[in-house]
Amino acid sequence: MTERDTAYYSWRNMKNEDIPRAEQMLRVRERDCVGACGRFLARDTFRDHVWLLCGRQGELSAFLINSKSALFLVLSDSGSKIMEHIPQPRFLKNILQKKKIHSAQGLKKDVVLLESELEKMGEKISDIADYELMELDRQPDIKGFKLGPSNLVLRIPALTDLDEMAVLHAGYEKEEVVSKGSVFSPVASRVKIAKIIADGQILAAEICGRLVGKININAVSFTRYQIGGVYVHPGFRGLGIARRMTAEFIAPLIAEGRGVTLFVRKSNAAARRVYSSIGFSGRADYRITYY
Repeated sequence: MTERDTAYYSWRNMKNEDIPRAEQMLRVRERDCVGACGRFLARDTFRDHVWLLCGRQGELSAFLINSKSALFLVLSDSGSKIMEHIPQPRFLKNILQKKKIHSAQGLKKDVVLLESELEKMGEKISDIADYELMELDRQPDIKGFKLGPSNLVLRIPALTDLDEMAVLHAGYEKEEVVSKGSVFSPVASRVKIAKIIADGQILAAEICGRLVGKININAVSFTRYQIGGVYVHPGFRGLGIARRMTAEFIAPLIAEGRGVTLFVRKSNAAARRVYSSIGFSGRADYRITYY
């Protein structure tokens, strides 16, 4: 597809009448963009912004949502074909003048495109995290693997466990979330884990009355869950806790008839082995770029 062919494409704000088509496009690409789908479904119509790249006949080629301080770009099959000539989303300049964009995320090939556009607007990258997007659509397989100490208890934590859970969540964020140049906020981290506990979408691992691990849902799309926040205290790693915790957490989710998605850092070989041993398979390269 040439630059001339893409002259008929333009970005515009999503209108109410566009919502069914935008949803249809996201459903087609759902397996690659559970996070974006989740943000779309839970969007705040006053604070979150959605733009669509439309062709002459109104066909959708790209979806871009600015939710909180993150940008999510999703390209359709036709959008992927015009990547090199995609019209510049000039409206981003207005957004960048009003608020700070903290990250851009999605499939690596899509985020690379967004990186280029943000660079043209003067945005400087502070860090890049590359992940493997993995998925599972059947019950986890844990036969033949160590499944944690005999005194391991898995339970849903309550707000009375907040102090211990806050310590675990802080450890997770420091290892997996906080980007270069960013400052860890204990207060924000505690507020976030308190909300996750209140929502009930979390499981904790306990040994002899001490909480040593956690896992939670971090996005819900049309037919899939995205899990995250998987963390085991360093003093209790290598015992099979993460494998059992993950398997038992996702089993009822899959029993609902939904699929499960996650993304894990390319550099975290141990975690990738755990997920593969349960039955997860790699689907695509995923990236979060920080600004």
